Amino acid sequence: FAGELAGLGLILRVDGGATSLGDSSGPGATFFGVEEALRLGTDAVAVSAFPGAPVEVESLERLAHVIAAAHAWGLPVMAEMVPGGFDSLPDKRTPHAIALAVRVAAELGADFVKTPYCAGFEQVIAGCYVPVVVLGGAKRGNEVAMLADIQAAMDAGGAGVAIGRNIFQAENPAAMTAAVARVVHGMSEAA
Repeated sequence: FAGELAGLGLILRVDGGATSLGDSSGPGATFFGVEEALRLGTDAVAVSAFPGAPVEVESLERLAHVIAAAHAWGLPVMAEMVPGGFDSLPDKRTPHAIALAVRVAAELGADFVKTPYCAGFEQVIAGCYVPVVVLGGAKRGNEVAMLADIQAAMDAGGAGVAIGRNIFQAENPAAMTAAVARVVHGMSEAA
């Protein structure tokens, strides 16, 4: 895929957690350092943190350390802020909780933030002074609703989206990619 990927940016995730075979309740770990990212020619690194989760402090400490190391080399950092963790309940996905999470990331030095969308996303954007992109999350069965949420996030001032399985697991990934791109780049309203 070298030809298809030429000219595209590369963001390397430097942290992670247990596989589906292990216990995922722990804080995760840093698997790659900034030096590895630089050797690969990455344009930025990504690291997660989980405000409101039992592993909050450990994950924020990891984020802060990665930011400091990356910035020493001039490498931007995307903080993926997921209040309560990936399996959190709706009470952790409120505008207040997400706004707090993205603001903490910005204050720790993140260059941009990836976070879940929620109704009231204007509050999230208003409280953060770095760009905020919306994560795709779990596979959704309703593509029209997903596109509507992307439209609402963009209307609220979101800087874009970072979507994986909702594109590559779509019935027609190319068509879904095109639909998402049209919404994000203001070429059409979501259906």
